[in-house]
Amino acid sequence: MIPATPAPYVEFDGHPATFDDLRIPAFSGYGHFTAFQVVEGRVRGWDLHLNRLRAANQELFGLDLEADLPRRLVRGALSGAGVRDATVRVHGFLPPGATKTVLMVTVTPPAEPAKTPLSLLSVSYARDLPHLKRPGDFSQTYYGRLAVRSGYDQALLTAPGGVVAEGSITNVGFWDGDRVVWPNGPALIGITMALLEEGLALAGAPSVRRPVTLDGLDAFRAAFVTNSRAISPVHRIDDRTYPVDAGLMELLEKVYRDTQADQV
Repeated sequence: MIPATPAPYVEFDGHPATFDDLRIPAFSGYGHFTAFQVVEGRVRGWDLHLNRLRAANQELFGLDLEADLPRRLVRGALSGAGVRDATVRVHGFLPPGATKTVLMVTVTPPAEPAKTPLSLLSVSYARDLPHLKRPGDFSQTYYGRLAVRSGYDQALLTAPGGVVAEGSITNVGFWDGDRVVWPNGPALIGITMALLEEGLALAGAPSVRRPVTLDGLDAFRAAFVTNSRAISPVHRIDDRTYPVDAGLMELLEKVYRDTQADQV
């Protein structure tokens, strides 16, 4: 069953959403976003989120974003919602006829990490322009829901030839016994993934990006996924099973915890 999503608190350009505001994502969904967890008013990887928003805004709309604007809007939305811990999304839209980006900030309760290891169903699909994080990707949503209906937790997207790309809402990583391996198929480089790459290198356990294919998955001893919600072990991909490597998960969690969290 697809879990229900809590109704968000929503602001547009710093004011609570009106009916006319909500027509923008409903009828002009072309845009981009970033998502993160706020804990006690702090966010890990804030600069990476800001860079993502500014780069996507320039690529999609040819417009710059004022550097401090997203921070001010997130701070205001958290205040409006009356919370300091939350799941936050910042969306950028350019409605027809507009000359300035409209920023929508949504605030929902903090994400709850999965309580058990996850299972992934491989599907033959890789996103166009995967470096852009955008709403309303039909095929990504379709395959994610198909995986759940088939008894799995998420889809594992693969390019032609069984080249592993990414999870339907995650990055996927593998452990070969010596290092973390990130598939270098077409995928969004998630903020949590980027923070782990940097943190593992600083911890003396550098990871690597290289080709991974479905027929080569038996070479790995463990697997995991990452996104803005959590770092979660994977116990099954199709008919392959993996043990949960407690040492690996402890290392990943420690590296992530040690990452600096910036005040919003």
